[in-house]
Amino acid sequence: MSSENRSPRLAVLIDADNVSAKIADGLFEEIAKIGEASVRRIYGDFSNGRSRAWADVLPRHAIIPQQQFAFGKNASDITLVIDAMDFLYRGRFDGFCLVSSDSDFTRLAARIREQGVDVFGFGEQKTPESFRQACRRFIYIENLMPTVPANSADVARSAKSRLPPDNAVPIIKKIIEKMESEGGWVPLGAVGNQLAKLASDFDPTRYGVRKLSDLIRRVDSFEIDGSQGGTMRIRIKPSSQKGPKPNRATGATTSLISNDAGPTPRTGAGQALAVSRPSQQPAKGRNEKERERQCSSGN
Repeated sequence: MSSENRSPRLAVLIDADNVSAKIADGLFEEIAKIGEASVRRIYGDFSNGRSRAWADVLPRHAIIPQQQFAFGKNASDITLVIDAMDFLYRGRFDGFCLVSSDSDFTRLAARIREQGVDVFGFGEQKTPESFRQACRRFIYIENLMPTVPANSADVARSAKSRLPPDNAVPIIKKIIEKMESEGGWVPLGAVGNQLAKLASDFDPTRYGVRKLSDLIRRVDSFEIDGSQGGTMRIRIKPSSQKGPKPNRATGATTSLISNDAGPTPRTGAGQALAVSRPSQQPAKGRNEKERERQCSSGN
């Protein structure tokens, strides 16, 4: 089979000390969307502690355990890094899946990407940003938990990990504004591609939905158009233009004209008349005119 037709070959390396065994099924379902998990290894002390829970799921997913007795804090981490570098220099893999919430793997992820090989990170919400951004894409394992949580604590953690859909609006707007568009419309698929590049940890499931299109429908900031041959397009909703309020009776805009008695509302037409009308002096009385005439005659 040619390299163009086969699925990307992946090396899956799991830090058992930092990841719950409950995500195993969801983890490999997600990895299957990326490519083929050719190598599956897990590192930890499976004789006790958190790592022990993985023993029951290893056969189901054909994961090879790398037992590391707890002689030191980073014993498992060091073994994982050595294997990763060995796999990298063999040049047989198209990508690595690093399953951990530990920032110690930040430099490893960066080094692998320097070789032009993709890194997909899997970890908890608490994973430091340095590790998340070192990966091409980062998936939160809280979203990979079983559909029916085992207990109320899992339910609480799952709900806590979700974000309000409106939190995603700023970054989506930023991407749309930078893209070439037709009347503001851009393909939704292209927006998704840019999101993956700009924010490696962006995941619609963090907002309680499965797909980006579902997220777009949840918020009131975008318009959706599916009339272009089945290709979904979106654009930012135009902001409403706020102008002077019209007078309900005449339709003319209302303004204020000052006079001695205070501001008086007038319509636009009334304002024009008020401006163009010449000032009028009060007419002089008959007696006043007669006195002026007599004074002129006396002079």
